[in-house]
Amino acid sequence: MSRPGPRSNQGDVPPDGFDAPEDDEPEAPALDDAAEIDFDFEPGAVAAGTEVIKRFWSTLPGSPGVYRMFDHKGDVLYVGKAKNLKARVGSYARGQAHSNRIARMISQTAAMEFVTTATETEALLLEANLIKQLKPRFNVLMRDDKSFPYILLTADGPAPQIVKHRGARRRKGNYYGPFASVWAVNRTVNALQRAFLLRTCSDSYYENRSRPCLLFQIKRCSGPCTGEISEADYAGLAENAKAFLSGKSNAVKDRMRESMQEASDAMEFERAARFRDRIAALSTIQGTQGVNTQGVEEADVFALDEQAGQFCIEVFFFRNHQNWGNRAYFPKADKSMSPDEVLASFISQFYDDKPAPRAVLVSHAIEDAELVAAALSSRVEYRVEIHQPQRGERKALVEYAQRNAKEALGRRLADTASQGKLLAALGQAFGLATPPRRIEVYDNSHISGTNAVGAMIVAGPTGFMKTHYRTFTIKSEELTPGDDFGMMREVLHRRFKRLVKEAPRTSREVATAAEDGAPEPVAEPDADGDVFPAWPDLVLIDGGKGQLEAARSTLEEVGVTDVALAGIAKGRDRDAGRETFFIPGKAPFKLPPRDPTLYFVQRLRDEAHRFAIGTHRAKRKRELVRNPLDEIAGIGPTRKRALLHHFGTVKAIQRAALEDLAQAPGVNAATARAVYDFFHANA
Repeated sequence: MSRPGPRSNQGDVPPDGFDAPEDDEPEAPALDDAAEIDFDFEPGAVAAGTEVIKRFWSTLPGSPGVYRMFDHKGDVLYVGKAKNLKARVGSYARGQAHSNRIARMISQTAAMEFVTTATETEALLLEANLIKQLKPRFNVLMRDDKSFPYILLTADGPAPQIVKHRGARRRKGNYYGPFASVWAVNRTVNALQRAFLLRTCSDSYYENRSRPCLLFQIKRCSGPCTGEISEADYAGLAENAKAFLSGKSNAVKDRMRESMQEASDAMEFERAARFRDRIAALSTIQGTQGVNTQGVEEADVFALDEQAGQFCIEVFFFRNHQNWGNRAYFPKADKSMSPDEVLASFISQFYDDKPAPRAVLVSHAIEDAELVAAALSSRVEYRVEIHQPQRGERKALVEYAQRNAKEALGRRLADTASQGKLLAALGQAFGLATPPRRIEVYDNSHISGTNAVGAMIVAGPTGFMKTHYRTFTIKSEELTPGDDFGMMREVLHRRFKRLVKEAPRTSREVATAAEDGAPEPVAEPDADGDVFPAWPDLVLIDGGKGQLEAARSTLEEVGVTDVALAGIAKGRDRDAGRETFFIPGKAPFKLPPRDPTLYFVQRLRDEAHRFAIGTHRAKRKRELVRNPLDEIAGIGPTRKRALLHHFGTVKAIQRAALEDLAQAPGVNAATARAVYDFFHANA
């Protein structure tokens, strides 16, 4: 079996022996799940996988590159990089003893793909990209890949705007960050507003103001929109803000103190008070940063802790001698891996979509630190240093981060243990043979049938699995507005029809279960035993007997009869604690008041309700602000902005003559005709 790829090499079994692996190459790739159970595999399967690797090995070059291993279904097992592809791949098939995880990976290998690169640095960068994109089972994986927020001071208009920014840096301006949380950004932006009186409003709001807004009245903005401050003076405020965020905070505060003293000497006490308040706002930013630094201007600190076969990496961000927050990560990695292996792989993926600072401080020595640093430096205009400090302030910062990593992992292990007890109690309460590993909860939200959405939330052994949440826009035009039963049928039909197609259960599993007299398994067991299943063990419906019956009949239509179903009916007067539970074939029942299992089910239902309501509100908000110009083919943001600037409102555009439309800046005759025809199609 072979798979198409950028450059694929395959051939016959080589007649000679295999090259030994290079000294600076790691001896084995890493498994991505901290599985507590070792699963047996047939020795013959390892031999078969070895033969597959031999066939590909024979035609490989001795150049740097990236290799990928695939199983018989075409799923990626592992992505690795090598300075010498021939030597590295040959190390998998030399016939020598492999660790259990490497043997398991080889036994599942059915095909390989290769991409050659010019340098090992390029191979490392490509490896990080592919790991984040493909999420191979046997690699170290970041569980939380959410982008970090930044502060943006725009430079594409007459009055710079200070805003929170997340995502690609397409807008012109100065970016400051990253911040560990949105809360930290919001707090800092609010303080900067008070200190520098910069605007936070959108460009359209700014350009259409005829009088100052409330922020000007409460001394949070200098009012550039209506000329309350000159462009030169406002530019001076923006420069002060830029200097403060760039690390020149003391110089900015000194200038403010001088201005305050001058105003006081001139007996302009109100002006002096404004400077006093602005200085206090800057002090608030500096005073709430937690641990600040004197000798470390710009650095990210990575500290790893390992407990009970699990890893936690705490990341602290230091910019301009200030601590801009921290975040804990819990990467998926095999418990037999060394901390430096986990840390090296994590750092490569961490900076895949963001620039690295000048200094990266680590708690464990990384074997390929120079290679990783060179790869990070190639993406920025300065040299990046990866260093394990041994003394001084840098060492203290790493120890501080490592202490936080240990505490965060301890809390997670405690939470996981509590979650396990709750899942076991829930399984017992609902008559399941084993504790559920995946619970799906469904709810609908709408207003008289408008903007109707369905929502699915997922819970598992580690709590709410938000990456598995799904929303469903109700599409059926035959439903009566407000038909909750019909909405639930549509949501479940779409969800399980797709699940049956994308993750079917194998006939071998069904036959084995029938012979043993056990119920048919609801999910195909994974080789690692610790991968979150695709199929739910329990489906909870927010509703009573009617909703449950609608759900049961819908699942039968798509051929699913072995997934446990339960309905949650609200109590009298919708009081929490009086819920009635419905299970097909059983009498309705209630859980005892103040039962932890009851509280757990309430949390699941409330989370589904929160998610459904939030999705519905977002959809309704988009509908309210939808612009008719968005529906016209060929009208993009630039032309839409030009039309609105020229005519003022959509109604004015709708009433405009064809000749007037053609006179708008940036609008040609074809565009003017398209706009005119759109609004006058039924005239």
